[in-house]
Amino acid sequence: MKASTVLLIGAALVLGLTPAARAQRVLLRANVAEDTIRSSFGPNRTYYNHFYLGYAAVVGAPARAGAALEYGKSGELFLGLRNKFRLSQAASVGLDLRYARLSYHLKQNSQKVLPDAQTHYREYVALPQLQSEAFVRLNYGRRGNAIGRYLDLTGWGGWVASSVHHYEDRAGAAGAKRTVVSERGLSYVRRWTYGVGARLGSGRYALVGRYRLSDTFTRAARPAYPELPRWTVGIELGWL
Repeated sequence: MKASTVLLIGAALVLGLTPAARAQRVLLRANVAEDTIRSSFGPNRTYYNHFYLGYAAVVGAPARAGAALEYGKSGELFLGLRNKFRLSQAASVGLDLRYARLSYHLKQNSQKVLPDAQTHYREYVALPQLQSEAFVRLNYGRRGNAIGRYLDLTGWGGWVASSVHHYEDRAGAAGAKRTVVSERGLSYVRRWTYGVGARLGSGRYALVGRYRLSDTFTRAARPAYPELPRWTVGIELGWL
């Protein structure tokens, strides 16, 4: 037998005994594209929720004299959770739950009647509230899985969880440097509040405006106290 023939036969035997040279059998086959399920949760998907916070200043004038405000200090600080349900690429609906602390800082002058005519070094009425707000969202502009640009039309209502009349006098009584008093559970304040509003946003930032339809004071207190401004306007930041 020729030497070349022997070498060919030996090489064939070696290759046949080597595992890498044998035919390989597929144990598992997967199609990644078919295995991936698109999530229904996301900024521009069926369902989404996120926290937000913001501040809205009180704007406008009281109904009549007697409750002049310090506008740089009067406003509403709020923190909430927003739930959004997408109806289509252009429209969504949703519901907010939030805590809001609305405060009216009163100017001290001779016309003051809220809650009395006495003047102090500093004075305000605070109305912490638990609120719920429903909204319809109109989206505009192209976007991917992101909040994008939008306009919300809202209707809201809430419960005034507490009411505080706070004032400070300097110098204080009995030789003290100052006297600080907080009167809680004000009988002349309504417990329920409601209104409408709008929100113009882009991504995590939004301009907000709300108009209160309900009165601040009870029916018995309205003749004595001028209605406080109904508008608040401010900015909101979302935790996306």
